[in-house]
Amino acid sequence: MRLWRDRHLQLSLTRLGLEYLAALLLVGVFAAQTGNNLLYLVFTLMVALLLVSGWASRSALRGFEPAAVEEGNLFARVRGGIRVRFRNSAPKRVRALELRLELEDGSADPTFFPGGGSDPEPRLVFHARPKRRGPCRVTGLELRTRYPFGFMEKAWRFDLDQSLLVLPHPRLASGHPDLEGETPRNRPHPGTGSPEGARPFREGDPLTRVHWKRTAQRGSPWVRTFEEDLPAGLHLRLDLGAWAPGRSFEEELERLSGAVLQARIQKRSVSMELHSAEGRRDLEGHVACWRALAAAQAEGAAFSGPGTAPSGPIFPAGSTLP
Repeated sequence: MRLWRDRHLQLSLTRLGLEYLAALLLVGVFAAQTGNNLLYLVFTLMVALLLVSGWASRSALRGFEPAAVEEGNLFARVRGGIRVRFRNSAPKRVRALELRLELEDGSADPTFFPGGGSDPEPRLVFHARPKRRGPCRVTGLELRTRYPFGFMEKAWRFDLDQSLLVLPHPRLASGHPDLEGETPRNRPHPGTGSPEGARPFREGDPLTRVHWKRTAQRGSPWVRTFEEDLPAGLHLRLDLGAWAPGRSFEEELERLSGAVLQARIQKRSVSMELHSAEGRRDLEGHVACWRALAAAQAEGAAFSGPGTAPSGPIFPAGSTLP
């Protein structure tokens, strides 16, 4: 492939490049007017440097292209990672590339690839922030470089068409020991249990069990959990026919997504009973429940408020549903 004739390639002069061209023209004019051989030599070296810069940047762009966009757990309105796998035909070549991922309904921060490694299929993570749940299409990927001298910025764009499934925003509800679906919490004596994980602080938790590191990271109190007081798994129930499209339905999905996330943090199993016009579906596992919530569509008529047609409480796994 001839890179410079590719329709996806864009060239733009930088400020340093404009200053360099101005200096090049001045040296050339003085050399022609004075006939100084030293100025002719300087002019020749400056032109050679410009040509070397173009050749080096051409090599930095060639042989590097996206191979696949790998889907992970990406939440709406939350900064998450999108992993992209590339094909690198020259792993040891220095590239100094700035990569920008384009999303149809969201934004992604640029990432940098220096090159010079040994992996023929590197994986890079783009920190993205989708705006809403559901399908989110990746439309393109752009490579930018000013390597090696910064005289000219060269951008090469790849057209992509891949759909990612964005999970509902995980809305974490404040826990309470009397909430339905929570098993009683044992308080082991010191030394009778080993730390197992962490969860948000609840009323009645002793201050001696505060997880200070997690509290500083989350900005709200968290406590340690122990093997003896791990709650049972959660069973969720969602009836799509009882909800109408709108903000209330989206908030309910976010609440259920937050319950799944909290259960995953606490290493609890999750199952969900999904009722729709097509019938009943039973789902097992965190990822399966998340993906079902991401693709869920309300099927009911408009109602007065979210309290008149609830999706159902959260139950411990193995309990009997009403």
